[in-house]
Amino acid sequence: MDSEQLVTQCESILGYRFLNHTLLKEALTHASIADDRRLSNERLEFLGDSVLGLVVCHRLYELFPDYLEGDLTKLKSAVVSRNTCAAVANAIGLTDLIFVGKGMTGRAERPSSLAAGVLESIIAAIYIDGGFEKAGEFILRHMDPYITQYAATTHQQNFKSLLQQHAQKILNSTPMYELLDEKGPDHSKCFEVRVVIGSRAFGSAWGAAKKQAEQRAAQIALEELGVLAREEPLPCEVDAESNASANDVPADAEAPLVMEPFQSLDSPAESS
Repeated sequence: MDSEQLVTQCESILGYRFLNHTLLKEALTHASIADDRRLSNERLEFLGDSVLGLVVCHRLYELFPDYLEGDLTKLKSAVVSRNTCAAVANAIGLTDLIFVGKGMTGRAERPSSLAAGVLESIIAAIYIDGGFEKAGEFILRHMDPYITQYAATTHQQNFKSLLQQHAQKILNSTPMYELLDEKGPDHSKCFEVRVVIGSRAFGSAWGAAKKQAEQRAAQIALEELGVLAREEPLPCEVDAESNASANDVPADAEAPLVMEPFQSLDSPAESS
């Protein structure tokens, strides 16, 4: 494949047509094949890293108004990590289009640092060629699924916040929480709540407090929407439920479902 065919293929997978093809070729040129490192994609990678960080930070700032600076920082670090960038580059087929030296052509799999670097250099190239808006569109098209998944699996387990941003962005609606039932004496009540988004009602959940039931109902809605995978309850949550009297909670009430903190930064679960 000659360089012009490669440029055409790259533009196709990126969903962006470059005005300056020389810039795109530079973004795809690894230092191992460049006559001068200044002609490789390393300088673009430096710039792209900052553009990526700014776009993701702005997105997180808008989506999670209740998150403190420390929580936003942890989430941002996961989204812009080398593993995530490499996963995106590999998923869209960008990694295979990099111009590399002979010493790297025989490798069965190219290193994650190379894959992550080319994504950042491409981001910078789009930014220079088409402006910040075009670069932002490209970034969010590929990073939004990771933002959703990583936000869902952080220690905060704020399912209500995640459901709200997903519903407003994807469904153009705001979740409503309906109290369906409550049982037990005043000092030890349990509440049944369900989520309604537009005309669709989701499965209900029980909790020892209304807020707890709302969080669980939000999690069920996220599962039914395909945003989260269904998880088994953790032992500590099962023990907590046993503190309530068996007469206070209906026999068919579901045990709480809790997402564990994410263990790796590989590809997120598919969302529908």
